Amino acid sequence: MVLFPNAKINIGLNIVERRADGYHNIETVMCPVKWCDILEIVPAQGNETTLTTTGRAVNCPPEKNLVMKAFYLFQKETGIGNVDIYLHKIIPDGAGLGGGSADAAFTLIGLNEIFECNLSKIQLASIASKIGADCPFFIYNEPQLATGIGTEFVPVKISLEDYSVLIVKPQVSVPTAQAYAGVTPMPSDYDLATAINLPITQWNGIIKNDFEKSVFLAYPEIEKVKQQIINMGADYVSMSGSGSAVYGIFSKNDILSEEIKALFPKCDIFYDKF
Repeated sequence: MVLFPNAKINIGLNIVERRADGYHNIETVMCPVKWCDILEIVPAQGNETTLTTTGRAVNCPPEKNLVMKAFYLFQKETGIGNVDIYLHKIIPDGAGLGGGSADAAFTLIGLNEIFECNLSKIQLASIASKIGADCPFFIYNEPQLATGIGTEFVPVKISLEDYSVLIVKPQVSVPTAQAYAGVTPMPSDYDLATAINLPITQWNGIIKNDFEKSVFLAYPEIEKVKQQIINMGADYVSMSGSGSAVYGIFSKNDILSEEIKALFPKCDIFYDKF
C-alpha cells in the first residue's frame, strides 16, 4: 500500500496557558496542504518490522522514528504481524509543518486498512495522541480548531478552494522547546473560532502566531521571509507552528516558479492550490 502523508499549516496559534504537567494549552486552526511524503507498507520479508528511509536525511535511527513508534503502538493494540515500511521524505523537518506526525498518523491509517482492523477514526486518533500532539489531526486531515495540548478538535468550515498557498522554509530550524521558552502564555485577546470566519483579507493583524515575536528575534531570516511574502501580495502571511516555515495565502494565481526561486534561494519551497 502506498500513501501520501501531507503537511499542515497553523492558522493562528495562541499559547494560552502552561499546564501543571509541563505542557501548554493552545488554540490553533490546523489546515492540511498538499506537500507530501511517500509512504509504502508491504508484508515483511523477514521476521521483524523494518523501516527504510530515502529522500531528505532523517536525523534519528529507524527504531526512534515516529513511524516505528506508530507501528508498535498499533501492533500492541491489535496484534498485527510485521511489515516492511519505506518512507521517502519530502516535507522538511523542523519547519512547523507536522511532517513526522503525518508519517506516523498515515502509518496507523495504512495498517488499519491492510490488516482490516476496522478501528474508527476516534480509536486511531487515541493511538496517535500517544505519539505526538500533531498526530491525531492527520487522522481526520481536514480543517480543525485544535485546543488543549492540540489534541481536542472541532471541525471548522473554511473554504480555501479559490486560493493558493506558498510555503517557504529557510535553512534554519527552530527547536520546539526553545520556541515555547520564548513565549509568555496568556489568554488570547481575540476569539480564533470567530476570527477564522472573517474574509481572509481581514486575518492580518487579527489572527496571530504567538511564537513569531521571540522566534523572529532569534532568527531574523525567518522574519525576512515573512516580509518578502507580504511584499508579493499575499492575502495572509504567517509562520506555521513554532517555525521555521512561513506561508502565504494568495487569491491570485500568477506567481511564477522562477520568481519564487529567485526570491528565496537555498530555501525549501512549496507552491500549489489548496
